[in-house]
Amino acid sequence: MTQEPDMRYRLDIVSPNVRDAVRFAGGWLYDRSMAGWDVTVLLDSVGEDERPLEILGATVLPLQPVLESWSERPHPQTVAVAAELIEGDERVRAHVRTALDHGMTEVTLWGERCPACLDDDVDTVRHELSAAARAFKAQALAATNDIEADFVGQTETFRCGMTTYPSVAADLIPAS
Repeated sequence: MTQEPDMRYRLDIVSPNVRDAVRFAGGWLYDRSMAGWDVTVLLDSVGEDERPLEILGATVLPLQPVLESWSERPHPQTVAVAAELIEGDERVRAHVRTALDHGMTEVTLWGERCPACLDDDVDTVRHELSAAARAFKAQALAATNDIEADFVGQTETFRCGMTTYPSVAADLIPAS
């Protein structure tokens, strides 16, 4: 019996820790997971409680082994990365730069400021969270003991480098 290839869209989120992934991208992560996407969070930290990300529908993997075998990994349609990891890890920066240059993967960033090496290649976008995403994000934030759990907003803001081809997701819209 042959196995069917997985035809689902893939979102890989590269985060320094559980709390940042939930705080900055938790609602979007949840909405994409509920829309049928395979969502994987690649964590730079190890030994953290992964339950908050599981609440949102994500699979969790350690970042370092994935970086070592990146070329063997199926390419996601979207990769979301914490800006601080782009500045702090040459391998992450190289993979993001390659994805932007090839135009086959939508690259989304979050963080206080955009790395200078990418500033010209990304635009500000936002995702409007569904009511369910807001509720699940609040639960995930509470599971991280984050004080923001009671203050989940209606949108999450990112910087995004779009693909050369039409995006597979219409959930990121230009932020005005």
